[in-house]
Amino acid sequence: MYSHNSEPIKLERDCPAIIVPAGDEVTLPAGTVGYITQQLGGSFTVFVEGNLFRIDGMDADALGKEPLPRPELPENASDDDFEELVWTQLGTCYDPEIPVNIADLGLIYRCDIEREEDGQRRIEVDMTLTAPGCGMGDILVADVRSKLIIIPTVSEVDVELVFDPPWNQSMMTEAARLEVGMF
Repeated sequence: MYSHNSEPIKLERDCPAIIVPAGDEVTLPAGTVGYITQQLGGSFTVFVEGNLFRIDGMDADALGKEPLPRPELPENASDDDFEELVWTQLGTCYDPEIPVNIADLGLIYRCDIEREEDGQRRIEVDMTLTAPGCGMGDILVADVRSKLIIIPTVSEVDVELVFDPPWNQSMMTEAARLEVGMF
């Protein structure tokens, strides 16, 4: 998994991580040495002693990195501005093994935004996985939820994992297929 693009790291503090692709939570101790193999959407995939781990962006400091800034809406944002920000946030969610965001992978089947009377918004998302047995499913669902709930004016996010219709490569954007060499 190490490549010439991998960046060496030494953890500056104990750091929660998730084993890829099993999805099990572990703590990597301070001083652990490895390589960042992917840093997309604010989270990191690191290679340590033959294993891959996903480290959440809120723990970027453990890697000596800065976390991504929180999303912002312009003053008097329109519904279109809001929807664009939702899709921008979805575009920051990555499977730790694939260098393509979940929106471009075609994993988002539905994204409904409802404005409530008090001006707050509720977001409902149906999404799938590239493989039904993927151990990272709960992690990706939590990532989507956490990236959407921090958008200003969002009061609730409901993310449902669905498997009908089954995902296939034709659901990917052309750019995603180019990125992973499927053309």
